[in-house]
Amino acid sequence: MRARSFFAREAGAALVLRPSPTPPRAAVVLLHGGREEGLEPPPALNLPGARMLPFARSIARATAEHRVALGSVRYRHRGWNGERDDAAEDAQRALDELVALHGPVPVVLVGHSMGGRAALRAAAAPQVQAVVGLAPWCPEAEPVAHLAGKRVVLLHGERDRITAPGDSRRLTERARQAGADACTLLLPDGEHAMVRRAAAWHSLTTRVVSGLLGLAPLPPVVADALSSATDATAAVPAPGALHQA
Repeated sequence: MRARSFFAREAGAALVLRPSPTPPRAAVVLLHGGREEGLEPPPALNLPGARMLPFARSIARATAEHRVALGSVRYRHRGWNGERDDAAEDAQRALDELVALHGPVPVVLVGHSMGGRAALRAAAAPQVQAVVGLAPWCPEAEPVAHLAGKRVVLLHGERDRITAPGDSRRLTERARQAGADACTLLLPDGEHAMVRRAAAWHSLTTRVVSGLLGLAPLPPVVADALSSATDATAAVPAPGALHQA
């Protein structure tokens, strides 16, 4: 299914929302990856955006009977662009548009790479209850104080050479110190594009989102990591167990 048929686009809007016949009780907003620098708009054939479509479909199936709005953020620029924080600004615009449409419903943000960083920043919005970061970009000085009272689950492949798994670990440790419920899951053999064992990435992410929304139990490995008082990081047991973890 192509992006245009899955989400309804409105010219100039930051929020690209899947049509729903009923008012939502909660929302999930997806944020795709991008570049460190780039003032040009994302291209029409946007591979980072396309990579999030299987996640969108999987989450849509899991939440279909629960009045959960599903949307994505449309970026004005391809890059983060230093102190401009363009992707974070677009994420906040999308959240503002969601409030205007449906009120302050609880939101879970799901972001990959640069989109993970934007999701973490946008979690300052009061309606955001949780963030799921997929191979997120977590610079050393990324702020975490605003994550107090939020739930943060970062999923990172151990073989990622674009964003560092260790940066995710350190961010969740700092987020915990700031008052967040946070953990990092390390996926064996996982890489940045999430192509290797893609179905496992989709399934685990969907189960985490469903758990954070209260629609189903969290996967045990996530629940244990969030509740651990000693270690914010857990390894998914084995490559073949990613689906069941």
